Amino acid sequence: MGGDFGPRITVPAAIQVLEKHPTLRFLFFGDHTEIQQYLPTSNHSLSERITIHHCSRQIYSDTSISQALRYSKGTSLRLAIEAVQKNNAVACVSAGNTGALMGLSKILIQPIPGIQRPALTSLIPTINGHHTVMLDLGANTEVSAEMLCQFAKMGSIFAENILDLVYPRIALLNIGIEAIKGLPHIRQAAQQLEQSVALNYVGFIEGDQLLNHVADVIVADGFNGNIALKTLEGTAKNIIHLLKDNAQSQPKWCTAWLHRILRHLLKDKYQQLQSFNPDKHSGASLLGLQSVIVKSHGSSNSDAFANAIEHAIFQVNKNIPEKILKSLS
Repeated sequence: MGGDFGPRITVPAAIQVLEKHPTLRFLFFGDHTEIQQYLPTSNHSLSERITIHHCSRQIYSDTSISQALRYSKGTSLRLAIEAVQKNNAVACVSAGNTGALMGLSKILIQPIPGIQRPALTSLIPTINGHHTVMLDLGANTEVSAEMLCQFAKMGSIFAENILDLVYPRIALLNIGIEAIKGLPHIRQAAQQLEQSVALNYVGFIEGDQLLNHVADVIVADGFNGNIALKTLEGTAKNIIHLLKDNAQSQPKWCTAWLHRILRHLLKDKYQQLQSFNPDKHSGASLLGLQSVIVKSHGSSNSDAFANAIEHAIFQVNKNIPEKILKSLS
């Protein structure tokens, strides 16, 4: 029950989801006493669908990946992933240490045959109200052309099922749109994707076009993908913070009415800007494994963590891992 706020956020989020899904059950891994205090006391039918596995050990957010993997035995994160490995659960959702989640998932959960490494995948909002699938967002800092092509295939299937698209447009993140631009493995991946009839490759995309919905799937290595995503998220957060600061810095006599006017005039734009706030996102999926693993932001509130759970449920119901496997066979 990780994340910055632990069970105080994750338990109410899970209860919120349980109320919507009458057949859903949860396995909680963490401190039994701490989890218990956030469970509903008046609705026993919900509590009965939750099984708590007490864990006295946990992996902290500042623990290095090497330390986390070396001493992971008996920790709440490892036991949660092992529950999926042993088919005691169909998915794992965590707001804990990202590196540890990815590392343990790669070790404990079998990769889909034909996929060298899983990719951290998420939906990013666009300025026209749609969404784009983006991967890899940090699981693999060094990749080959073949791996980028595998990411493209997985991203295409993900977009087809999550966004309900037919023949989604795929682009490679690069420093220019010209064929001669970019590192050798990116250019090689582009050449291979251009020859694929099954994939709708539309070319390179630069960082300034990420939110313009010029592609349905954006493929990158984990190093550049993570930097691009964090830049987008940080920019959105700072703009939202700046707008709030400006509104609060007005003279007291005009703050109330000015705030009402601005809220009315800019309501749609402000809500659109809020959609870029990482706290509103549903989390990222570790795509390419035979089971569903979803990483929620460590700073998620209960609504955001509930969205991450819903995201995992949706992937399980859509059989995303199985569909990726079929596309590769």
